[in-house]
Amino acid sequence: MSYLYLTVLFPLIGFILLAAGRKNLPESVAAIIGAGSVGLSALFALIAGIDFVNKGSVATTQHLWTWFSAGDLAPGFTLHLDGLSLLMMGMVTGVGFLIHIFATWYMRGEEDFARFFSYFNLFVASMLLLVLGDNLALLFLGWEGVGLCSYLLIGYYYQTPANGFAAIKAFTVTRVGDVFLLIALFLIYQQFGTLNIAEVVATAPTVLAQSSSIAIWTALMLFLGAAGKSAQIPLQTWLADAMAGPTPVSALIHAATMVTAGVYLCSRMFSVFEQAPEVMMFISITGAVTLLVAGFAALVQTDIKRILAYSTMSQLGYMFMAVGAEAYQAGLFHMLTHAFFKALLFLSSGAVILAFHHEQNIFKMGGLFHKNKFLFACFAIGGGALAAIPFITIGFFSKDAILGAVWVKGQAIAVYDCLYWTGVVGAFLTSIYTFRLIWVVFFGKENTPYHEIKGVTYWGPLAILAVLSTGLAYVLKAPVTNILNAAQIPAFNVPEALEHGMHSAEYTAVGIALAGLAVGVVLFAFAYSAVKSFAKTSLGAGLANICRNALGFDALYNIVFVKPYLLLAKIIGRDPIDGLWLVLPALVKGGNSFTSSRQTGSLREYASSMAFGTFALLLILVVIQVVGK
Repeated sequence: MSYLYLTVLFPLIGFILLAAGRKNLPESVAAIIGAGSVGLSALFALIAGIDFVNKGSVATTQHLWTWFSAGDLAPGFTLHLDGLSLLMMGMVTGVGFLIHIFATWYMRGEEDFARFFSYFNLFVASMLLLVLGDNLALLFLGWEGVGLCSYLLIGYYYQTPANGFAAIKAFTVTRVGDVFLLIALFLIYQQFGTLNIAEVVATAPTVLAQSSSIAIWTALMLFLGAAGKSAQIPLQTWLADAMAGPTPVSALIHAATMVTAGVYLCSRMFSVFEQAPEVMMFISITGAVTLLVAGFAALVQTDIKRILAYSTMSQLGYMFMAVGAEAYQAGLFHMLTHAFFKALLFLSSGAVILAFHHEQNIFKMGGLFHKNKFLFACFAIGGGALAAIPFITIGFFSKDAILGAVWVKGQAIAVYDCLYWTGVVGAFLTSIYTFRLIWVVFFGKENTPYHEIKGVTYWGPLAILAVLSTGLAYVLKAPVTNILNAAQIPAFNVPEALEHGMHSAEYTAVGIALAGLAVGVVLFAFAYSAVKSFAKTSLGAGLANICRNALGFDALYNIVFVKPYLLLAKIIGRDPIDGLWLVLPALVKGGNSFTSSRQTGSLREYASSMAFGTFALLLILVVIQVVGK
């Protein structure tokens, strides 16, 4: 396993070469370096995975050097490979490589082509550091690295002020979560005396007392850190605006990799969370509320990428609902399948955007089915997986496993039963907005001329992702389960008496999701005029406005946080502290001016001043004497 470091090193070298070359590198060379470095990383990840399985799936570490030493704290640059990190490494490099290939086609002709791929490569290197680091300090370094790259890539078109604001918003909101994660690291080191992940996970049941205040606070801080990266309420507002970046950015960072870092963190630190059942329940509730809010928001969006962004937020809610119900393996498998079908949908949307001359409003598209049936097939497969169409799409096998596990948990704890039905409602909404998106884009009236698109770097990645989004990818379930078992990620145990009920719950969810699809067909294929008429009523317009703004979280945060901050910045900008200290020299200067003005050279004025002073002094002495008696 001595070559494990190469998976991180190759994209890092690609970043250095592209950053150094910048505008001097031809597009073809920059594309080869950018995609090739991630391709080599994926190759060595595959070799490492094969070697790992052949050696009995035993966890291994590769120590490179000691990062720093401060007392007893000496975290190292040490890479750790087990089943969970192998799953994440394969997802990051495999899906990342396909997105890089697509990006060489999508970004062709863009200014600063090499700059884009330098950020892309640095992101992959940071993400790999996050998932392979054997200690929380190294994980946090990768965590901050992906946050920085997210900021740079969202604001790639920085000439447009709105894109810069979106990048700042993403950076700021996710930094809030990072502060919580940093607090969690302090608490963990205080309690465990180490930041080594394996040691913390192994000793958590003995170090942290069940439901103790320190266990609750540590788990809560960890989750809030994860919520920032994974766009969960209350730190979800950045994700939709992050669509300001190029579409491959949305596919890589905001669908397939970075936003899943929170799910990875919670699954990796499962034993810490299990010492705080209250926090586990809070995680599931947060995921359920997030998926519901995101589902309603996606129903009325008109930007093709924002619809997919809210669907990402919704699917992440399912993953966190699984983590909170202790169904870690179901959540992680959905994380993997989501990477496949959401990358497919985002890349397909990028192709659609180029086909319609960079138009992103779905109601200005239309008629694409007759012009490009390949894109329709990709969207239909990806959308079907998103809506969990049974048996023929991979989304069915992963999402319904989550809902089934939550239902089982609900038989013991009533709250989880409510969360199961929340997830079912979310599936119903998903089917509606997914059908709406596909119907309007592919079967609606053509409002923008179609531009022919072609190239193997365009259709090749889409074809591979399309296959991985079908039910054929179910063959991955067994090996994923095996390597997660080897990583000691707990499997969800279903009591034999509840197995039949669990399957019934899964089929109920499928039936309601299909009912949502039927409702979508009725509303948008047959009764769309009635939908538009309702949207023009005061009630319809009001509901649409609330959903379009994702229930007003941005407006609320603007009032509660942004405006007070700007007011404070305005006050501090005038430097009141310096102004206060300037009172003293002003008094001295004023006294000097006054006393200087009395130096007239007139003997008469001096004599009268002395007489007045003597009189004042005597008056003060008399007053003191009287008061004293």
